[in-house]
Amino acid sequence: MAHLRSRRRLALAVPVVLSLTASLGFLPGAASAAPITATTATSADGPVLSYVVNTKADHRTVESVKKAIAKAGGTVVIAYEKIGVIVVHSANPAFGGQIRAARGVQSAGATRTAPLTAAGTTQEGAAQILSAADAAELSQSASAGAEPLEADQWDLRAIGADKAAKINPGSKSVTVAVIDTGVDDTHPDLAPNFSASQSANCVGGKPDTTYGAWRPVDADHYHGTHVAGEIAAARNDIGVAGVAPGVKVAGITVAEPDAGQLFFPESVVCAFVFAADHGVEITNNSYYVDPWLYNCMDDPDQRAIVDAVNRAQLYAQKKGTLNVAAAGNSNEDLDSDAIVDESSPDDSTPVTRTIDPHECFDVPTQLPGVVTVSSTGVARAKSYFSSYGYGVVDVAAPGGDRYQIPDTPSKNGRILSTMPNNQYGFLQGTSMASPHAAAVAALLKSKYPKATPAQLQALLKAQADNPGCPTDPYDGDGDGVVDATCVGGKRVNGFYGAGIINALRAVK
Repeated sequence: MAHLRSRRRLALAVPVVLSLTASLGFLPGAASAAPITATTATSADGPVLSYVVNTKADHRTVESVKKAIAKAGGTVVIAYEKIGVIVVHSANPAFGGQIRAARGVQSAGATRTAPLTAAGTTQEGAAQILSAADAAELSQSASAGAEPLEADQWDLRAIGADKAAKINPGSKSVTVAVIDTGVDDTHPDLAPNFSASQSANCVGGKPDTTYGAWRPVDADHYHGTHVAGEIAAARNDIGVAGVAPGVKVAGITVAEPDAGQLFFPESVVCAFVFAADHGVEITNNSYYVDPWLYNCMDDPDQRAIVDAVNRAQLYAQKKGTLNVAAAGNSNEDLDSDAIVDESSPDDSTPVTRTIDPHECFDVPTQLPGVVTVSSTGVARAKSYFSSYGYGVVDVAAPGGDRYQIPDTPSKNGRILSTMPNNQYGFLQGTSMASPHAAAVAALLKSKYPKATPAQLQALLKAQADNPGCPTDPYDGDGDGVVDATCVGGKRVNGFYGAGIINALRAVK
């Protein structure tokens, strides 16, 4: 399978809508519905680019670097002094090199390869609408006490979430923030559990907390709403149920609508800091940071991106936030010696490059302390698209697989969840696996409210059930060609990490 622009790309290609890791210890680090968008700006020197400038996290150093930024022709958008990350715009083509030479700057680089006004790439795939009549027929399959569409939620039963909800649906004092394309909090399955006070729009790197700013700009930005429903769709006799239907869910928008829904570093930095400062216990990250699928440490721009995002997510961990992320949809071994990346940079013209995944990182999933989640289908086997890697994947969770067919009314192997405008839809991807793990982490946090992020990750692994590596050669799409090799044993392996998460065990 070809490289996919983001965790979203595979998911967007297959929806059906119903009308109802490597150690990065050397890195330093320990902020109206209309989103913030970049304004058109150029100069005689060149187009305006966005940068992250990373420095020591103290007031004196940050102020000194701000002066150097101005001298080099940069304008500060926002300074996250507590982590030493400054977001900058500049039209000076030499800005990166000049600011890296400034005293107090530890790393600095452009966060994109195209100007702020660039349109970027567009989404792939479109929602396939299912009629209201078909949705009504599906709801007739609901068993007593179940949600109307729950018969098609094989993923809940696969991890015991339907039974777990009867024991402990999760605490209202626990919030999972969906860092994504926006969340439609007006959806009847999401409204009961939505936390507006912990939501924002971080597009551009500066948080906008105007009421409704977190909402998707249109129905095409449905990814975040789907993810939110997987986590915390209420058990309210409407539509579907989430894995943790009693916890709160928040939305932090980071997808830039004027740039093909790309997730740029400055927006993600903002999201992690905002979540941490607003008491979020868990974040879900079903994306990779654009424009690079892998950020290589020998490139000054890409190194600065890793540095900035890592500082932000480590800050969140220090504040008590567990960060959970999708492993990726390229069916690649993240513990291999070499990977061919043909999709980066995805905001301009991609070039083919061979990278070492031990030196070039998929951000944020390969950052230290982040829970990396691979995807499984109804047969409890690795999804054909899911990336993997011994020592990289922490746990696995249902993310769907169109080749693994469930015994459900629709026979759809993907994941059913909420969509904008009161709709529901099927998607597949590690984007769908990650929120299942985040939701189980929320159940664990509900049971153990004093657990630290590291303790939560340990608990998440402890309750997982590992099927072990397959005994036969892995052929995920059934075409007779071996698609991946699983390394490891029954305890820990590259396909499932510590195992497939289990909601019922989490609450017992």
